[in-house]
Formats: sequence, C-alpha cells, structure tokens
Amino acid sequence: MNKESKVIKMVDTSLLLAVLINLSGCFNSSEKSHHSADIKGVNSLGYNLSEPDKTMVLPMVLKEVSGITLIDSASVACVQDENGILFIVDMASNKITSQVPFYSNGDYEGITSAENAIYVLRSDGVLFQILHQGSAGSLKKIFSVGIPPLDNEGLCYDKKNNRLLIVSKNNPGKNSENKGKHPVYGFDLHSEILLGAPVLEFDLTTIKKFASDNHIQASAGEGKIGFNPSAMGIHPVTYKLYVLSASEKALFVFNMNGTIEYIAKLDPIIFNMPEGIAFYANGDMLISNEGLINPPTILRFNYNKIK
Repeated sequence: MNKESKVIKMVDTSLLLAVLINLSGCFNSSEKSHHSADIKGVNSLGYNLSEPDKTMVLPMVLKEVSGITLIDSASVACVQDENGILFIVDMASNKITSQVPFYSNGDYEGITSAENAIYVLRSDGVLFQILHQGSAGSLKKIFSVGIPPLDNEGLCYDKKNNRLLIVSKNNPGKNSENKGKHPVYGFDLHSEILLGAPVLEFDLTTIKKFASDNHIQASAGEGKIGFNPSAMGIHPVTYKLYVLSASEKALFVFNMNGTIEYIAKLDPIIFNMPEGIAFYANGDMLISNEGLINPPTILRFNYNKIK
C-alpha cells in the first residue's frame, strides 16, 4: 500500500469514528430528552395528571357516577346520584358484573369501603352500610348521623383512626362565626356515632392565599379559586388527604391537620366532572368523572414515589 492510500484509509477511519460518535450522542440525547419529559410530567405528588395511565369508559347507566371505591384489585363499586344501587364494575372489561339495590331513589354522592362493608353517603347526610360479597349484597344499617344536609358529597375511610370522614360540598358554617372554616366530620365505626365537633377544618383564607401565592386561579381564569369538595380520599402511602372540587376542576392535598400542601388544576378535557376518588394500596389513584359531553370514565394514574 502506498503512502497516499494509507492517508486516505486513515481519513476514512477517522470520518467513520466521528460519525459513530455523533450518532451515539444523538441517541443519548434522545433518551435523556425522553427521560426528562417523563420526569417533568410527574408532579411533586408522584402523578402525571396530564396523561392517565389507563382510561376506562363506563356504561352510560353510570353517566352520573358520583363515587367509587375499590372492591379488590380487579373490581370497583360505583354509585350514581339517582338510584340506590351499587354497581360493581370489572376493571379489565369495563363492564358491570352485578347490581346491588340497597335503597330507594335518592341523591347518593359518596362511597367507601371499610371493615368488610361498603358505606354510601346520601347528600342529606344519611349513611347506608351495605354488606357485599361476590355478586350479592344487602343493606345492613342506616345511620342518620345528624350533620347539616348541605350537599354532603365527600366520604372516605380513615383506617388509622377507625372512622369515616364526611365533608359537604357547601360550607355549613358560611353564615356563622366559623364562615372561614370548612368542617370535616368523623363517624366512629366502633360506637357507630358521629364524633361531636369536627375532626378537622379547612381554613378557606389559607387555601385562597396558597392558591394566590402559587398563581392558581379560578376555573374562569379570574378571581380566587373556589373550594367545593366533591370527593375525598386518604393516600395509603403518604397519609395525605386528597380532596376533589369538581366545580373548580381542581385537586387539593392537605395534611391530616387540614393544612393545605398542594393544589393542582385539572385539564377539563381529561376531567369531565371529577366526582370520585380511590387508591390502590401501592398509591395508584383512580378518579371517576361524570359524563357530560364525553362519556363517564374512570382514570388510573400510576404512583411514582418522589425521592
């Protein structure tokens, strides 16, 4: 091989090496960019609320689904705000596997599972205890708990304190000296009576200040954000209290003293009318939406624990 050929071969080899390095850089850049996008989409709570990991379209009989609770890893129980019926839905097929009538028609808003029973909250504050197993179920007890009948919609199980938590959509103290406080009531499952005073209170002034400090506005884009709870649940990993406000398309997160820690505005295209919330043991979150223009849905958001 002459000198000129050796030079040409060296140039070719160097050029090939440069191309390979550039290609490698492009692939790495693409992976980093994709990874960064994934991390960016996950908020500080550990969810990507702009992209559900699964969307389940519910049958139209659940167009006005107002609450959900997990039965097991494969099924969920739903109520809608007209009929006293439990609808058991298979999560894989999105089909209703059974219907359990428990009372006459009414405005049923909240539902939760606790101690091998299901509790349903009617908007006037009446609780229904339903025993359910497989495809069968029956009404066990009815409790007139004595809270103001002001669109009570939020119901969840506080396992650590063996109680149910109940919150109304409207603030029952708005015309009293406590008008700046939105109360949460506790129903003790051992004694089966309502605990005397509210077990915690949401401070509306603090919520509005938090929203203002974080540049979170009302749904209309102007003014202070409203707070009208439509569903409530306790995160099984962090023990934070998650509260949905359907009218505001917003998710509020509090500690168990009622102090606001986070507010997320929800995309109205994804969240028709968020009226129900439930959690898997690992923190994966389900949010149900009533059907308006779009059909009713249950959205699943996988939990990515923030380190």
